[in-house]
Amino acid sequence: MEGRFCSNKRVAGVEKKDLFHVIHKVPAGDSPYVRAKHLQLVEKDSFTAILWFWKAINAGDRVDSALKDMAVVMKQQDRAEEAIEAIKSFRHLCSKQAQESLDNLLLDLYKKCGMVGEQIELLKQKLMMICTGEAFNGKSTKTARSHGKKFQLSIKQETSRLLANLGWAYMQQENYQAAEAVYRRAQAMEPDGNKACNLGVCLMKQGNLAGARRVLFGVFNHGGYADGEESKAVHRAVELLGEIEKHGSGCTKDVIEVKEEEGILRNEWSPLKSRRLPIFEEISTYRDRVAC
Repeated sequence: MEGRFCSNKRVAGVEKKDLFHVIHKVPAGDSPYVRAKHLQLVEKDSFTAILWFWKAINAGDRVDSALKDMAVVMKQQDRAEEAIEAIKSFRHLCSKQAQESLDNLLLDLYKKCGMVGEQIELLKQKLMMICTGEAFNGKSTKTARSHGKKFQLSIKQETSRLLANLGWAYMQQENYQAAEAVYRRAQAMEPDGNKACNLGVCLMKQGNLAGARRVLFGVFNHGGYADGEESKAVHRAVELLGEIEKHGSGCTKDVIEVKEEEGILRNEWSPLKSRRLPIFEEISTYRDRVAC
């Protein structure tokens, strides 16, 4: 009986220990990385956690996770520039599988630091990787993870997402012509109310109020692309349409007809060929090849 009791107590102890790791989402063991995660998630000591993440990287202990987790904690402490330098300095120690997530983290850090030029260059690199088949290993879909859940991501979805981010970055530089070309390409691949509103803003900034009005009315009529339900995009479209009305039409009917004859406004979601950047020609060619 005593042996059985001890055995049950031991099993119960193991289960309790495992439950602790599940609840706090920390790995088991006694290594620099485990210590860093315990400090980060259990003791809530971010400063000391960063020191232990450094130790984990230097010791070669789960370097992929240690570098990413350390950068995230640094970002939370408003040390984004340090996080950028850390990723650039140590990403060569990480596996090939970790590079894409490191790029995504860098994009967030660039955005937080206002490093728009670096953000644009990295987005172009990621788009080029899709064009050459490197990002998806020649496949049309890949398994992605968001908030701890796995899902299938298509080339079209990822390309549209990256283009939207690139368009936003160009808008921050007030390069509305480039942003327009990017958003048109993104809309051609995967229409979205938020991207359409940003496209409308780009047109407004260039004085093409008639074109902006048509795009924004499209958002309103489609309910923000939310299955007919109201969305934030609809409200934003209404606000932007109100701004257009305050400034007048800005474009006569004759001018619109001339542009339509030139084929520029033939399709409100199609890219403007005269304004497309070289990389979008490559994306278009690759998209046709994989039949996205």
